[in-house]
Amino acid sequence: MGGKNKQRTKGNLRPSSSGRAAELLAKERGTVPGFIGFGTSQNDLGYVPAVQGAEEIDSLVDADFRMVLRKLSKRDITTKLKAMQEFGTMCKEREAEVVKGVLPYWPRIYCKISLDHDRRVREATQQSFEQLILKVKKHLAPYLKSIMGYWLIAQCDTYSPAASAAKVAFEKAFPSSKQPEALVFCKDEILNVLQDHLLKETPDTLSDPQTVPQEEREAKFFRILTCSLLALKKLLSMLPKKEVHSLEEKLMSLLSQNKFWKYSKHNVPQVRSAFFELASAFCQYLPELMKAEAPRACNAVLLSIDDSDAVVCPALWEAVLFAVATIEDCWAHVNAKKGVLPKLWAVLREGGRGLATVIYPNLLPFISKVPPGIAEPKLEYFRTFFSSIIQGLSSERAVASPSESSAIITAFMECLRFAILQKIDEEDDQRQIHKMLIYDQLIPLTNAVLKEPRLQNGPLFYQIAETLSSWEAKAELLSDDGTDEVFQKLLSDFWDHLLKMCVLHVDTLAADEKSLFAISGMLEILQNPKSAAKPNNRKSLKIRFADEDESERNTESGKLMEVRNNDSEMPADLQHSSLLRKEPVENLVCSLAELSIVYVNEQKSEQHLKFLSALLNSFSSNRVFQVLLEQGNDASSARAGSQNEMKVHYESPSVRFLYMNLITWLKEDRRKDTHFLVDILYSVLNCCNSNDERKIILDILTKMDLKWIIFLQIIQKACSSTTKLSLVSDWLKGDILGERLVMLADDLCHLGLKPVATSSESSSSERWTLLSLVLSQHVKNESLIGETFVERIIDKLQAALSKAKDLSEAGNTEPSVSFICDVASSFFSSVKGCLLMPSSEDLLLTIFQLCAQRQDATHLTDVLVCKLKHTWLSGVNSLVHQLRSMQKQSTFLHKSALWVKNRIQSSSLDVKSLQVLISAVSDLLSKLMEADGQSGCLVGAYVERVMPNKTEWEKLHESLSVEWMHKPLLEGRISMNCEPLGSCVKLCGTTKLPGHLCTSALLSKMVLLVLENDTVHENCGVERRKLDNIIAELLYSLQWVEELENPPYPLQEYLHMLEETHITYEKFRMLSDTTGLQQTVFDRSEEHGRLWSLTMAKVIHAENTVSCEMKQLFKTTEGFPPLTEGRLHTLQCLSPFLLEEEKNELVFHCVAKLMTCTQTELSSTDGAFGCLSILNSCLNDSSVDCDHLLPGILKIIISWKNNSEDSFLFSCNLKETSAQLLGFNIEVIRYLPLLLKYSTAPLDSNEWDFVMCSMLAWLETTSENRSLYHVPLVQIFACVSCDLASALSAYFEAATPQTTENLPVNLISEWKEFFSEGIHNLLLPLLVKVTGETTNASEGSFQNSVLTSLGEALTYISKDQLLNHKLPAKFVAGQKTNLPDKLQTLLNTLSPLLLFRARPVQISVYHMLYKLMPELPKFDDEDLKSYGDEEEESALSPPAALMSVLATQEVLLENILECIPVGEFAVIQPLSDEFCLVLGYLLTWKLTLAFFKAASSQLRVLYSQYLRRTKSLNKLLYHLFRLMPESPIFSGPTSEVPNKDTKTFFTEELHLDVKGTGVLSSQISHLACSVYQITLKDLPAMVRLWWNSCEKRVFNVVDKFTSKYVSSVLSSQEIASVQTSTQLFNGMTVKARSATREVIATYSVDDIFIELIIQLPSNYPLGSITVESGKRVGVAVQQWRNWMLQLSTYLTHQNGSIMEGLSLWKNNVDKRFEGVEDCMICFSVIHGSNYSLPKKACRTCKKKFHSACLYKWFTSSNKSTCPLCRETFF
Repeated sequence: MGGKNKQRTKGNLRPSSSGRAAELLAKERGTVPGFIGFGTSQNDLGYVPAVQGAEEIDSLVDADFRMVLRKLSKRDITTKLKAMQEFGTMCKEREAEVVKGVLPYWPRIYCKISLDHDRRVREATQQSFEQLILKVKKHLAPYLKSIMGYWLIAQCDTYSPAASAAKVAFEKAFPSSKQPEALVFCKDEILNVLQDHLLKETPDTLSDPQTVPQEEREAKFFRILTCSLLALKKLLSMLPKKEVHSLEEKLMSLLSQNKFWKYSKHNVPQVRSAFFELASAFCQYLPELMKAEAPRACNAVLLSIDDSDAVVCPALWEAVLFAVATIEDCWAHVNAKKGVLPKLWAVLREGGRGLATVIYPNLLPFISKVPPGIAEPKLEYFRTFFSSIIQGLSSERAVASPSESSAIITAFMECLRFAILQKIDEEDDQRQIHKMLIYDQLIPLTNAVLKEPRLQNGPLFYQIAETLSSWEAKAELLSDDGTDEVFQKLLSDFWDHLLKMCVLHVDTLAADEKSLFAISGMLEILQNPKSAAKPNNRKSLKIRFADEDESERNTESGKLMEVRNNDSEMPADLQHSSLLRKEPVENLVCSLAELSIVYVNEQKSEQHLKFLSALLNSFSSNRVFQVLLEQGNDASSARAGSQNEMKVHYESPSVRFLYMNLITWLKEDRRKDTHFLVDILYSVLNCCNSNDERKIILDILTKMDLKWIIFLQIIQKACSSTTKLSLVSDWLKGDILGERLVMLADDLCHLGLKPVATSSESSSSERWTLLSLVLSQHVKNESLIGETFVERIIDKLQAALSKAKDLSEAGNTEPSVSFICDVASSFFSSVKGCLLMPSSEDLLLTIFQLCAQRQDATHLTDVLVCKLKHTWLSGVNSLVHQLRSMQKQSTFLHKSALWVKNRIQSSSLDVKSLQVLISAVSDLLSKLMEADGQSGCLVGAYVERVMPNKTEWEKLHESLSVEWMHKPLLEGRISMNCEPLGSCVKLCGTTKLPGHLCTSALLSKMVLLVLENDTVHENCGVERRKLDNIIAELLYSLQWVEELENPPYPLQEYLHMLEETHITYEKFRMLSDTTGLQQTVFDRSEEHGRLWSLTMAKVIHAENTVSCEMKQLFKTTEGFPPLTEGRLHTLQCLSPFLLEEEKNELVFHCVAKLMTCTQTELSSTDGAFGCLSILNSCLNDSSVDCDHLLPGILKIIISWKNNSEDSFLFSCNLKETSAQLLGFNIEVIRYLPLLLKYSTAPLDSNEWDFVMCSMLAWLETTSENRSLYHVPLVQIFACVSCDLASALSAYFEAATPQTTENLPVNLISEWKEFFSEGIHNLLLPLLVKVTGETTNASEGSFQNSVLTSLGEALTYISKDQLLNHKLPAKFVAGQKTNLPDKLQTLLNTLSPLLLFRARPVQISVYHMLYKLMPELPKFDDEDLKSYGDEEEESALSPPAALMSVLATQEVLLENILECIPVGEFAVIQPLSDEFCLVLGYLLTWKLTLAFFKAASSQLRVLYSQYLRRTKSLNKLLYHLFRLMPESPIFSGPTSEVPNKDTKTFFTEELHLDVKGTGVLSSQISHLACSVYQITLKDLPAMVRLWWNSCEKRVFNVVDKFTSKYVSSVLSSQEIASVQTSTQLFNGMTVKARSATREVIATYSVDDIFIELIIQLPSNYPLGSITVESGKRVGVAVQQWRNWMLQLSTYLTHQNGSIMEGLSLWKNNVDKRFEGVEDCMICFSVIHGSNYSLPKKACRTCKKKFHSACLYKWFTSSNKSTCPLCRETFF
């Protein structure tokens, strides 16, 4: 078959398409004259006519239309559908003239396609037709006759969208007034079409049997049949009357056909339905015609009466009623008794077969038309008729459907009334019929309904009530013919029989409860049908718009149900209803009540008691109570408990009944359900005469020990009905109930909060419901019970909740707290004005406090907290609305604000508690903001109350630890010359947050909420200032945390919490203008300095602007105002943000002031100290354009020194020194490095002497005062002294010949010989002493900072100075060493410091030791001779001091990292203990590898042997793969010009600075990568050995990582080293190709020429290096192979570079040519790993072997014979 994607033949470019073929034909029309289109059946010519002269006709049709018309002839549904839609669109879009051209061909197309089988095509056809009509309008007229028949059929289409589309088209064509005319115009043609369809067509003539399946043909035929019948009906209904008669003749011929009448028995229901509809139409419009065809018509219609198809039934019954009404003698043509009625009885007995709603409404008109003759004998006829209906009602289908059963019942009652009204001549017969109808029909029906619960809510009782009313009316009318007597008899019969039937139901112990309720319901309806409104099938929906202030909200916890309107009131209509009704009903009720009380008293029957309650509810009259008392007298004479109290009321039977019976029942404990007893109580109260009487009764009941549920039900029922409420309102407001409720509240609260809860859940929940109901249910804006009692109950609840806070056993408080929540919640939300009572505000505060504390403090569960939160929010909601309406202060807001204020200032909150508190206060503020008009002042007042006053703020500031100062002082951002005051609390141990942090966070959250809701009025300056103050305090807090060097975990958590809750400066900036805030912070900075100045710098940095007010500090005409500490700090923090010229101006001011300084002002803030501080700050940031001034300042300083040397702390003890002097010296020392850095003018020799000598003198002071380093200023003094030494060292180290020209002559030599020596002789011992005194520097960052500066200075120490150190000797017992003592002492002193827990010490020690490493291997070299020819493989340890440190580190590191799988990245927190440990370990390895690299090839073998034995290297590699990140991308600043390659830790150099300028977080990762790279480079063979021994997972991880990140770097380095190598071989040249990673060695000697190609693998150096042969001349193949193997072995197994391997191999070949023989074990002259020559000779065969090879040979073969001659080897 031709697939879409198959190869096409040459030249055939597109797939075939019928549409395109038609297009082509249309275009080439001229060549095919008279072309006939393709049709779908033989008799169907194409749509474009094939007549002679087709060209002219054809030319009328537009080519596009022709195209579409042809597509419509296709058989495919989709093609037709699309074509039809296209046709409609074209009709819409083209000009009218073009569209008119289609009209001649349209009728034929339309007539065919409008009958199409596919419904979508039919619908589209009608829609397109509509478009055509709209375009051509009246030009359609000539073609109407040929279309109209089909058009009418289309309007009756069984697919309604198609039918409605056809109707729309019809309406568009003809206005409704013209439609009949149009039909008259075409009536004959229409009839012809319809008759053809009804009489002539068959399935096979309508569709082509060859192409259309049987099923489809039949479906189409039946559809067209149905439509044609309906179309005929439509025609009859639309034609004018006179025109209808003109069709009689034609229609007569249709009706005379048997085929037509057979449609009544057609097996397709749609056809039958259409037929009956047409029959009805004939009866309606052409009755004469039907009378003429009566025999056939009556048979066709009446004999189908039992057709039970849902489609047919409605049409059938319409036809039946038309037939019996129109054709007078219709019964003559059918056998009613045999043919029609039995069929009807069968339908009725089956309940209408599911079609009761259709059939039964037609019964009354039908039987009214049955002539007397057929309905004889009347008695039997009616008996059969009604019995059938009753039988039908009992069918499952009828019972299950309410609509069906009510249709049946309604029909029954209508027909019953009809039957009773029938006049019958014989009185006896009539009497009998009446009796039969009541006794055999109505009463059994009632009985059936009472027994079946599904029918009890039906319309029967209402129908009976209605029927009785009509009979009573007739009985009361006096008439001559005795009708009244007949109806009186009828009524008395009915009541007698009804009583008997009811007694049957009631008079049995096993009476059915539902039947009893049905009886009471029925009696109520019969007594007063108007009060019990008819049940309506539709639910009535009431919509009420509640306004919170006005509506009565009866919403008590969903427990109040609207009770049926049988509110136990005696209906007012009763006196109007006739006596004929009242007396029999009351008699009936009394009889039934009497029966019931007997069962209740004697048998304790529950259902009879409920029945009695229901009766009394509807009939609470004294007569009934009297009957009950008489009956119960003998039984209950003993029960007169409170007779004496109630003597007065004994004349009222209802009250007597209450005391005799009801109280006894109420007291019974076994009773679960008491609702109906409460109903009886209300019936009793209803019969009382006055409200006082009722109150006395209820008070007595209250004093009795009745169950609480009874009172709950009394109150619930009162709330659901105003009538009932009026009966008990006095009692509700009374004191007796109030007191009992207060006691109840007290009991309940205690019950839940006792340590052991013993109550049963259910009873307590009822009592809580009762409390909730009396508190929250309001009627007419008044509470149910007295106001005072409400207040007392609320007090009890509040007291209970405050106890719940203190109870720690969470379990027991839960139910109680939960219930209190429910009560409070419903009270707050539903009671108007509830929060104006003090007690309810206290309750609200208590709940708020519970919610604003952490759960582990309150021991409440999540669910409870949620509930409490909901409760207090609803309370605040009510409060806010009330405050709005009454101008009154709220104690809740006042007290809660004070409580919050105390909480946040107490410093007792941790982060979680603070978060909970902030959340609660935010919720509270949000609620306050919802209060309209007033919100601004409510919120403002609240914020005001929470905010600390000035003194409180000061206390909070003081409570912050002064640890923050250390960092800014050290960095020189601010300068101090006094000891800082304030709290010196250690921060590490506590989890609580300082009060200042909590206060500022909470208040800032409040401020942000206020700003978000825009409740601050812009003009209110005071308000704005308050908000700015709060945000300033927040910034102060944040700055404090930021300045701490290592903030403890709670503070980090605090910062994270602020981020999460969006309490940030950025948020404030988004919401508000910050100029006010900037001014506030600036003012504070100027006043207080210190942390405020740093905060100001932060704000300026964030805002990026410096305001003019700030610059006023120094821009005054007479220099600047006197410096205070505040101003000094402000200027220091401002300086980085100033412009160049502003900075210059500031510097000039300072210099001017310095020049005028007297000796006394040197160390004062407003003197030299202050000016130098500002000067240093300005210079610190960047060069200032005043370099020429700098030496001048130095001269001033020298003059001070000359005048008062005491001010300069040279080589002195600082114990007694003042802080002011220290501050001054620090600033002078700070100035000197800046002078070196920025001064352009050269210094003279005196100045240099001053600088150098001062530096040494200050260092001596530093060295002597190490015991005072804990004093902040002494410590900073030590730091800056060391920094000065570092600056000088750096200066001289970087000095070039050009720069030295300007220096004094002997300066450099003096520096090298004296000053530099002096520095390090002071500092190296100092480092050892300081580290010896503190084992762990991370405890106090004080030492740490000194160590940093000290370490930095020591990194400049030279190798010689290290070797000539003056440290005390230090040796370790049993330590193997070849090193001289001095060097060993140095190693033993410094190496352990790699374990010191302070990064600066580790780094500086590393730098010092690194300088020594190349010096060490040479001492082992002399010792090497002794290792030469031992049999076993010998090993030599790298420096023992390092190895012992390494061993310690390995143990510790194993503990930390063993749990992490190799290949997973272990994150190390910067500056933690683990960080220092890992750092030390990696640095130790870096030193070891440096040592290794410096050793000779032979020594390397011994060292690597040692590492292999200790497995240290294996451990290192495993650790490295835990410490190197999975993607080692370098993110820091790179030194090179940026290129396309990604920067990784392997491509970038690692700089280890003591001051740690690099990114600490990535330092370990970078260091680990660096160590791995060096290891691979210097120990490739050992790494290869380890890699091959790894398990598969690790093997893959290592391979993948190395190939991806390291191999390329190492390969290119290796190749580059070959290219740049200066090593010259005699007789061998080496070249490298970087692109192919190849090295080519060419060796030539005499006439021998060898070329070797060394290829590096992609995972170099893990993979093996391949050696391939190039050209060779004059070498035997065997020898050649040996040499290749040797080179390959050397490159694989030696720990060195390719050049070293080649050099080794060349030596081997050279020795071979010199005549040295190969060792016959390894076939090599030089040994592959220890590089020795074959020396051990066999005495027998004289062959020589390497000692290592022989040792291996002997140990592996377990023999000591010569490998060659097999003689014993001596």
